[in-house]
Amino acid sequence: MALITGAARGIGRATAAKFAANGWEVLGVDRLEVADLPDGVDFWRADISDREAIAALFDHLGQDRGRLDALVNNAGVVLTKSILETNESEWDRVHSTNLRAVFTVSQLAYPFLKAAKGAIVNLGSVHALATSPDIGAYAASKGGVLALTRAMALEFGGGGVRVNAVVPGAVDTEMLREGLSRGLQNAGSREDERRALGARIPLGRIGTPEEIASAILFLADGQLSSYITGQSLVVDGGALARLGTE
Repeated sequence: MALITGAARGIGRATAAKFAANGWEVLGVDRLEVADLPDGVDFWRADISDREAIAALFDHLGQDRGRLDALVNNAGVVLTKSILETNESEWDRVHSTNLRAVFTVSQLAYPFLKAAKGAIVNLGSVHALATSPDIGAYAASKGGVLALTRAMALEFGGGGVRVNAVVPGAVDTEMLREGLSRGLQNAGSREDERRALGARIPLGRIGTPEEIASAILFLADGQLSSYITGQSLVVDGGALARLGTE
């Protein structure tokens, strides 16, 4: 069974659908209410930044399912604001979801994953490796995710649990579209900005959530990636391959 956080939309939803289509039992978690998850996906509503809510989830998991083969720490929020303008509550909100929840959920999932010799896949971001102005809180949280991935791989490996990260670039999700819309005045200009972003990527386009989901499935599958742990797989259409000064 796979547990996927942030399953209501975007990469999380595509990942839930991908796992289910490949024969996995899937439990999606999100703080948003969802009425139309893909076939084969069950849903549990919870705010993963709340440890008590996550503890209740794992109590349910232990009583109702009793097994966990893969955890996908996908849920995330973004803040588009300069470092000087960001206040502590905004910083904490980003980090409580993007980084602390990865620690909390993984810690509580570990006994289940150890029993199944399972895997954790964390969602990073290219902003952990090369970033832009006005996204410092998000970039810092995702940098922490990659460091935590390496640390968990070392500590969990003795229990047979593999831990890796997928590092997406620009992906056609609600989060990306919301980011592009800030400061723009009409839908046409948003679409123009989306096309311009795609043109700057070596493959000439923005990625799809399904493409990221395929990378996640690969790292979660104990046969396809059985000897891979502590790694960060960049899936960005080649964006990070380009020297920024060119």
